[in-house]
Formats: sequence, C-alpha cells, structure tokens
Amino acid sequence: MIFKTTNVIIHGIKIHHCKPQAPRVVIGPDGKVIPLGQVDGDAIRLVTALKIWIDHATLYGCQDGLLDVTRGSTNVTISNNWFRNQDKVMLLGHDDRYVRDRNMKVTVVYNHFGPNCNQRMPRIRYGYTHVSNNLYQGWVQYAIGGSMGLSLKSEANLFIARTKGSKEVTWRKVSSKNGDKWEFHLVRDAFENGALFMVTIKEQYFKVVDAESVRSLTRCSGALRCSKTSRC
Repeated sequence: MIFKTTNVIIHGIKIHHCKPQAPRVVIGPDGKVIPLGQVDGDAIRLVTALKIWIDHATLYGCQDGLLDVTRGSTNVTISNNWFRNQDKVMLLGHDDRYVRDRNMKVTVVYNHFGPNCNQRMPRIRYGYTHVSNNLYQGWVQYAIGGSMGLSLKSEANLFIARTKGSKEVTWRKVSSKNGDKWEFHLVRDAFENGALFMVTIKEQYFKVVDAESVRSLTRCSGALRCSKTSRC
C-alpha cells in the first residue's frame, strides 16, 4: 500500500497470489505507527497518493484486485505492465460516495491485459482517465467500465475479443444522481474478433501511435529480464 505519499516510482517487480490480511499496525509516511484495517488482497493499492508511476510490473493471481487507485489519489501513470490471470484487474476511484475522486487523473498506457482477465481494465469512478496503446487479450464480462460522472478517453488501443462470450468492450453503470453525464470517448482504437465499443465524447491529448503498433509496444510489458551481464 502507498498511503498519503508523493513522488513514488514502482518499477520492475512481480507481485502475485496476494491474500487478505487481518488488521494490524504499520509505519506511516511520517514515521508514526498507525492502525491498518483488514487488507483485501490487492497487489498494489494507492490511498491518497500523488504523483505515482507504476512501470514494468507483472501482476497476477491475487485474491481481490491487482491495482487500486483510491481515496483522492491522482496524477498516476500506469505503464508497460503485464496484468494476467485475474478476475478484478484495476479499480480507479474508491466508491460512489467518495466524491474527492472527482479530481483523479490517471494515465494507463503501453500495458498488456491478459490472458485470462475477466473485468476492470480499468473500472473507473469519477475523474479523468486516458487509456492508450494497450493490448487487451480478451475479457469475460468487459474490458473498461465506469460510473459516477467519469471522463474516459480510449485512444489507439487494440481490443481482441474472445471467440465466445462478450464482445462489448465497455460496461456502464448509470447512477440516479449522475444520469448519463459521464463520457466515454473513442479515438483510433482497433478491434479484432468482433470487439465493440460504444462512445460519448470529451477531449484531452498526449501523443500516441496507431493501434497497429500496440503489439510491438507491449511486447516487453511486465518486469524486465535484466541482470548485471544482460542489458534490458
């Protein structure tokens, strides 16, 4: 867990088969001992964390999720990671009542999702998320889902649907308070094996390449195979 911390890089690690843990005390960012409630079994969890970069990690097979960005965390970049063999992959936004996540900004780029991922790649509440140049190697329920007034830009990703099962990339939960105010915007995504994406619109930009290049861009996703005698 990254708790109330700023300017952290997580790079080149493997985390897998995490299990729930009972409540305990831990050392907080100011060196003080603080109580920690039950941990659900996430690989990486950001809580009120700012300016975080998660890069070239391999995450799989955890009890709950692989990556949660929650409780006011923002300015997070998630790049070059390999997510596989997981039901709930990535959660952005704590819950429907936590409105501070309206300020959340997350970039998800150059990642490989799959094989054997079910849902939440990511699942978003509130905020703005830019998802670009990722490879989606199938899903069971959906690839990208959201609710609560979010804004999503999906740009130049490659979505490959399974031969059997859901072809729809997205899932939307309509809130009685927010209605259909939130936005899903599609730019230059590529779809294979019958994959489908329903869109709405809002704009923010950074430069991305065409979706045809996603396979090569994500070829080295996950923890790098480096050593003292072998270059990355």
